[in-house]
Parts: sequence; structure tokens; C-alpha cells
Amino acid sequence: MPDDGVVAHERGIAEALRAGWSALSRGGTAVDAVEAAVTVMEDDDTFDAGRGSFLTRDGRVQLDALLMSGADLKTGGVACVERLRNPIQAARLVLERSPHVYFVGVGAERFATQHGMRLIDNTELIVPREKERLMRFQVAEAKGEKDTTFSGNLDKEAGEVASASVDDVDREADAVAERAILGTEMLDPTIDSHDTVGAVAMDEYGNLAAGTSTGGTLSKAPGRVGDSSLIGCGCYADNESAAVSLTGWGEPIMKLVLGKWAVDRVAAGASPQEAAAKAIAYLHRRLGGHGGIILMGPDGTFGLAHNTPRMAWGVADGGGMRFGVTRN
Repeated sequence: MPDDGVVAHERGIAEALRAGWSALSRGGTAVDAVEAAVTVMEDDDTFDAGRGSFLTRDGRVQLDALLMSGADLKTGGVACVERLRNPIQAARLVLERSPHVYFVGVGAERFATQHGMRLIDNTELIVPREKERLMRFQVAEAKGEKDTTFSGNLDKEAGEVASASVDDVDREADAVAERAILGTEMLDPTIDSHDTVGAVAMDEYGNLAAGTSTGGTLSKAPGRVGDSSLIGCGCYADNESAAVSLTGWGEPIMKLVLGKWAVDRVAAGASPQEAAAKAIAYLHRRLGGHGGIILMGPDGTFGLAHNTPRMAWGVADGGGMRFGVTRN
């Protein structure tokens, strides 16, 4: 995110925390809290979710979202929707009212309207800032500038990338943690443009939930689906392991099924913070990917990590709210 976007991101995170905590304070479930928090961020055009999302190559907004309950593994996902203001609410409908897990495009919109959601015109999701961003991007693309969004930026031979060991990942995780404190890592500037939203929560019953919502990547091909709405990639929740939400370059995250990779580390005994740092290290080590992760364990402890220049985050619990923007 640019310097002039920090305050808006912090404000948006604070409002999302208030909404999520309010749901829990009223006796709501973790699923209620996640839906409430993500809805707020979808309505805030600061983020790449809902109104204000990045535009596709043809200048439209296409949205993806996933919501998952850790108590029973019920899940709802939607993708490539263009006429729903809050895809996370459509995902909730799929979770609760369908025997299926995932709907896309027109089918997702039809299902949502059959269960009370209103369709809007796609232009209601578009803001001038994103029209200008798309135009700048496409002009640069026409000049031959390279877009590394979908591949990562490591120039390694396949054998070298595949040779990463657990010790390598541990060392990289330590380095990520150190850089998060010292702020020494320099990264490809194209990664500034990713701010998918997500939330994880635990309720008074000890149940976990996770949700992720996105407008995808800038100038993506129409119909492209990223990691955010795919189970185990950009989102996952299971009371027996952890709840997770990710942001970043979707293609590398999907290839590694990174959300499930991270919660499995918690199930095996790692703390959420250890698992978060190792997941981001693994993403970079294997595929040159960049992103961020929030992770909550079944005991309520949490972890977060990222190898992007900045990531907005927040936590709300009985001790109050804490939020900010961390920088590498």
C-alpha cells in the first residue's frame, strides 16, 4: 500500500474489528463475527474487496469469497460474481442453505437472489481510482514492462526451487521474522497492489471460523479465480487445527495449498506465529511468492506474517483492540 493509504487501511481495519467484536459480544458465532468483519471491509473502497476492487482486463469488477466454519467444516464459496455488493454474504448463504460448497458467476448470483440478496449494476462497484490504475497498468504493459503477479519473481531453475528443505524453510522463517523487526527487505514494487481482506475468529463456544474476500488481481483475465475463495488455499478453518486467511499472489498460494499447509503445522504442534512465519517462508522459497497470513489456533492464540512491504492487521479480544500496519 502507498504511504497515503496507511491511515485509510488502519481506519478500515478498526471498523471491521468493531463489527466482528460486536457480533461476538452479542453471543454470536465465529461465523457471524467473520461475516460481519469482512462485510465492513467489502463496503470500504480502500480494500480490494467489494466496492473499490481492482478491475479486470475489460474494466469490470469480478469478486470471489469464501467462508468456513471450523466446528463442522461447513463451507460456502462464490467466485466471478459481478452484481453482488457483498460476496461474503452470498458465501454465508451457500454455507447454510445449500448442499453444495461453491457457486460461480451467474449461478452464484442466481442462488443469492433466490435467498434474498439484491443484484446491483457492476458500475456501483467501480471507483475512479481503479479506472486510472487499470489505465496506467495497461499503458505500461503495452510498453513491454513485465508483470510478475502470477509467477513470483525468483529466477531459479526448477531443480533449485524444488530442493528447499525443512531446515531451509526454518532459516527463511527466522529471516522473515528478523526483517519484520528491522525493515531491511527490498521487494518487487508490483506487490504493493494486493490487499485482499480476511478475518478469523473464535467464539465463546470455542469454535473457529475464517473468511476471505477479494476482487482479485489488477487487469486479470475475466473468469480468472485466485486463491481467496478456494478451500485450503486462501482460507481454511478447523477446530482441530486452526483458522487461516491469506492475501497475496494467488497462483503460488494455490499451487502450495498454503492455507491447509499452515493449519497442519499448528495441528502438528507449532504455534500460530511459528506456522505463519514458516508458511510465508515456504511460499517464497518454493515459488518466489509474496503474501500475508493471519492464523488463529484452537486456544485463541494468533500469528501473522508477510513478506510484502506492508500489511494491515488487527486483533480484538477482551483486552480491547490492537491494529496497525506492519512494514518490512
